[in-house]
Amino acid sequence: MLADIVITVLAIASTFYMTVVLLRFLLQLARADFYNPITQFVVKATNPPLRPLRRIIPGLGGIDGASLVLAVIIQALTFFLILVALNGGIPMVNPLTLLVWAVLNVLSLIVKIYFWSVIAVVIVSWIAPQSGHPAIQLVAQLTEPVMRPVRNIMPSMGGLDLSPIIVFLILNVITVAIDHMKIAAGMGSLGLGM
Repeated sequence: MLADIVITVLAIASTFYMTVVLLRFLLQLARADFYNPITQFVVKATNPPLRPLRRIIPGLGGIDGASLVLAVIIQALTFFLILVALNGGIPMVNPLTLLVWAVLNVLSLIVKIYFWSVIAVVIVSWIAPQSGHPAIQLVAQLTEPVMRPVRNIMPSMGGLDLSPIIVFLILNVITVAIDHMKIAAGMGSLGLGM
């Protein structure tokens, strides 16, 4: 029972913090409003571990590699600690396997962030299309890099924007591909899909 509690707490805490770290990466990628209060929270919450990491891994062309590396490190450490809790001691696991598992889970989390952000944008466009709330503005800015290419190919039809449907389809295809890679990497047998 104690191992299950530890595993649950580890999974929830690491997923929450990784989401914040990945939001920093994705918001920088989207060139979102830095002065948005939510962006400020994300920056302040991620600065302590990112500052020293940035000395080793500098940004390149607007891409914050340190944030991605931090997310992978957090996920790999979480998997290691979960395996310790499951085995009651230090597990015999290949570090490269942990790295592959961590990368796959980070990719999966990025897809989930986009999936739920697109859902939020669609719902807000129905309920409060002209809202100026900082969270709504930030989610719209976050999804724009994935929505814009689809909108360019398929413009709105008489005021109806069908691009979210295509984006959902693409995100679901990516999710299926990542899930199959997780199974091939042996994550399914251990219940480490998170």
